[in-house]
Amino acid sequence: MGGRRVTMRDVAAEAGVAPMTVSYTYTRPSRVALETRERVLAVAARLGYAGPDPVARSLRSGSTGNLGVVLGEHLGYAFEDPQAARFLAGVSAVCVENQLGLVLIPSAGDARDAERVREAAVDGFVLWTTVVGDPALDAVVATGRPAAIQGGPAVAGIPAITPDDRRAARAIAAEMLTGARAPLILSNPLDRHRWAGVSWGQTEDVPFPVTGSRLAGFRDAMEQTGQSWETVPVVVAARNSRDEGRRAVSGALDQYQPDVVIAMSDQLAAGAHDALRGTARVSGWDDSDLASELGFCSIRQSLYDQGVTCARIAAGLTLDVPSPTWTLTRR
Repeated sequence: MGGRRVTMRDVAAEAGVAPMTVSYTYTRPSRVALETRERVLAVAARLGYAGPDPVARSLRSGSTGNLGVVLGEHLGYAFEDPQAARFLAGVSAVCVENQLGLVLIPSAGDARDAERVREAAVDGFVLWTTVVGDPALDAVVATGRPAAIQGGPAVAGIPAITPDDRRAARAIAAEMLTGARAPLILSNPLDRHRWAGVSWGQTEDVPFPVTGSRLAGFRDAMEQTGQSWETVPVVVAARNSRDEGRRAVSGALDQYQPDVVIAMSDQLAAGAHDALRGTARVSGWDDSDLASELGFCSIRQSLYDQGVTCARIAAGLTLDVPSPTWTLTRR
């Protein structure tokens, strides 16, 4: 075509069909007879036509066919953290079932977070747990598109899909504190700064709502058993990983000799198990294969199901906002 970009009309004229038939060949193939569809595709291949412009199509239809996942973490976190991976598997299942694309949108606290959200070519947003006051939250609400967040924080306009973490934390801590004389809490990060160290009496003003809720539940159990929360070391890990849990507990053993470690994830609990070598009981969270393999009790919840629910809300497939369930698995 003399260097000119081949258009849908060019293919239609060459194939002897209407431009709409060419469009349907790519976007709604079931509406085009097989023989006609094959003829159109053969002509398109010969002329070098790649198909309808997705940007132009989305502008005409008002739909991109994509869901955006706002991570609240560096991009690699989606592939490194087992909990995030299970959640994203649930989101992906909805996308596959409904022929939707999946767009990962990192939101790590820099000045461009809100801009990334505003510019995202997506029809709705799924958000992984983030901190209170994250500018990405207001940016999502301002788009007017459907959205749902796993774990919180709660924001008007964004349904939160999260189990009752405080109640679950109270249940597992009560189980572990029976007969304990020197308990130690192994915590997920408190905020995006990823500070690691020992905190005392920490439950208030924790930017990560899931961490804050679990600490509050642990404190409830301590107080119910007559122990002082202020005297319990809260060892904060920089990241949710087995290696990080091992490092955090190994470093604390110079000052503390716990007989019980209550961890906020199975990954951290496994690291504590490695460091303690059987000298203390350990509990985790999420009831993964690690909990079964190493024999520690854990809170069972389905992050996969939470991913499915968030994606269905963000895709406009449901308006229901269920409260995810949890159970205490004893070993």
